[in-house]
Amino acid sequence: MDLRKLKTLIDLVSDSNVTELEITEAEGKVRIVKGGAMQQTQAYATMLAPPPPAAALVPVALPVAPVETGHTVKSPMVGTFYRSSSPGSKAFVEIGSTVKVGETVCIIEAMKILNEIEADQSGTVTQILCQNGQAVEYGQPLFVIE
Repeated sequence: MDLRKLKTLIDLVSDSNVTELEITEAEGKVRIVKGGAMQQTQAYATMLAPPPPAAALVPVALPVAPVETGHTVKSPMVGTFYRSSSPGSKAFVEIGSTVKVGETVCIIEAMKILNEIEADQSGTVTQILCQNGQAVEYGQPLFVIE
């Protein structure tokens, strides 16, 4: 059951003269009991699905992210990452491209504004860490320059 729906039900019981409410749905059963003046409203939820078997809880090793060497160009804002100025245009940089400080390496669109992101260090682009059209967060690594 959705948490918002559960909270709404708890609020309805709290604000009414109803002392107990029980609802059964496909995904589970909820029972809400309103106590006396000293007790607070309580909610009990029971899921109908049985817990997964213990064999399904085998730990899995997560892949280790490659260690980035060199200088990382990070996103200065939240937005959408673009490698070129328009869909049919050539990318600003490719792996192996040599860049200088101040040279545009990508565009991040934020609130319908296209912001050119410039290299803050000279060198060779060794990694491109985002896909064209991908949403990026503030501080997210975009490129590695060595």
